Amino acid sequence: MSVKNHFPATENSLFDAGGGLTRKVGAFNDNLMVVEVHFETGTVAARHHHPHEQITYVISGRFEFTVGDETYIVGAGDSLYKQPDIVHGATCLEAGTLLDVFTPHREDFL
Repeated sequence: MSVKNHFPATENSLFDAGGGLTRKVGAFNDNLMVVEVHFETGTVAARHHHPHEQITYVISGRFEFTVGDETYIVGAGDSLYKQPDIVHGATCLEAGTLLDVFTPHREDFL
């Protein structure tokens, strides 16, 4: 079986997750996935947890993130790490885009 190496932007469309949040899956394999996430101002990503490790890179906008017991205000160029099963969530303070990286990939996003 060959490994897919190229994931053109036109290959996947934005998925409307509701409440002002859309996402688009980029490159992935069994062990890794990148997801572009768009937030409208005021959108809340409810506190949740999952077994995946996650890194979030802020491309644009401003967000209030809660990771475990800590809360952070983040903007373009900032990043966050979320270990497996830690409770986390976000509120979008200024419309923006995040780049989320998961390991392993999120089957529920495919």
